Amino acid sequence: MRPTPTPIPVPQSQLPDPRRWWALCVLGLAQLMILLDSTIVNVALPSMQRQLGMADGDRPWVVTSYTVAFGGLLLLAGRIADHAGRKRVFMSGLLGFALASAAGGVAPTAQVLFAARAVQGAFAALLAASALALVATTFTDPRERRKAIAVFGALGGAGGSLGVVLGGLLTQWAGWRWCLLVNVPIALLALLGSLWTPCDRARRPSGRVDVAGAVLGCGGLTTVVYGCSRAEAQGWTSPSVLGALAGGMALLMAFAWWQTRAATPLLPPRLLRDRRRVAALLAGGALMMAQLSISLFLTYYLQTVLGWSAVASGLGFLPISVVTTATATQLGTRLLPRLGPRVMMTAGLSLAACGLFQFTLLTSDSSYAANVLPALVTFSVGNGGSFLAIMTSATADVPAQDSGIASASVNSAQQMGGSIGSAAFNTVAASAAAAFHGGTRAAAVHGFTTAIWVPLAVLLLAAAATATLAGTRSSRRTRPGAPTEVPAT
Repeated sequence: MRPTPTPIPVPQSQLPDPRRWWALCVLGLAQLMILLDSTIVNVALPSMQRQLGMADGDRPWVVTSYTVAFGGLLLLAGRIADHAGRKRVFMSGLLGFALASAAGGVAPTAQVLFAARAVQGAFAALLAASALALVATTFTDPRERRKAIAVFGALGGAGGSLGVVLGGLLTQWAGWRWCLLVNVPIALLALLGSLWTPCDRARRPSGRVDVAGAVLGCGGLTTVVYGCSRAEAQGWTSPSVLGALAGGMALLMAFAWWQTRAATPLLPPRLLRDRRRVAALLAGGALMMAQLSISLFLTYYLQTVLGWSAVASGLGFLPISVVTTATATQLGTRLLPRLGPRVMMTAGLSLAACGLFQFTLLTSDSSYAANVLPALVTFSVGNGGSFLAIMTSATADVPAQDSGIASASVNSAQQMGGSIGSAAFNTVAASAAAAFHGGTRAAAVHGFTTAIWVPLAVLLLAAAATATLAGTRSSRRTRPGAPTEVPAT
């Protein structure tokens, strides 16, 4: 009889931290708050304008000041998180976001409100970059990481839908200031909870932060996002918009050149040599473009065409969160290891495009249950099916010391896609509505159903790109500290 072999004990340092799921709750709460804040003020804009005496041309700055700071500073925020420590940056981001929200909530003038929103966006960039990086480094087991990323993303998606509902409720019952003040207890609760999360033991990069790269990269992103935001009101042919877009692209081209020569680049070129990661960035930008286009479409359609209240319209968005969450956590986590990122991203983007096609068939006589809801479900299944593959591919096989910048890159791609997409959607919708001969409501519906072809085409192009780029992985050795990668097909 052969003796039973004595099991080799696993070193304590290699055992999963029992607090990792608690950490996911805290990180998910912060992600929910960030996306909650991106939509919660939309319903309150008319009230803000009346009370603070804003001009019509100044009102968009309530949103623009946040999105420009958030999208423009993501790359720098990611590198700061890598150098200073992701948990430390995450906690600093929570505290700063709470203070900026409080300042915006008590703002006596529009200028103070704009400044507070810009500071909110800056700290939101720190939170977004460090939170996803902490998820990737805290969950070392591939199976657990897939579940964690699915839950993390689902909570963020729920924040966008919840923001519309909560914004309507707070504006109606408590006043617009509470649309900002509500962030204070959420941020402080997450800050308190982060005291019991695992320590960030991931190795940090050597050298200094690439200051020149930060100026070029963040300046380029900020200028492009600003140009896109102004295009909604001034048009794409406006000299100021064209100048901003041209200047931003020039800065980004200079940034790309500098990253190949800098001793410690802000965005290491090795991260973009992986074709699958590039495919994930393209897919993430396309999907965010589609999500924001649907949000703009439905906000108008439910309130103006169907005559729903702001609160009811917010509830009409909930199927997106519910179906996306269920698909990502229940279906995506099971299919991704079997089918691989290429199949999941390509199929998910294609299915999401089918959902957008259903939106093109809406008329002013369509109903929510028979026409809008099926389109939302179709899009959400594709959204949930591709989301997990996008996030996993964007952060997989990344050295731990680069997890912050890798997380920031996928967030930057999403912000760029969202900014360009929303501006293009509004411009096409306005032009198509103006050229339509018919009633005002029918013209507006025609404009939106025409504009939805823009994100639809982008989704199909992104699906073709993922089918081509995500098929093979670039040959390179995995550096120490890199998370385990999901198998590709």
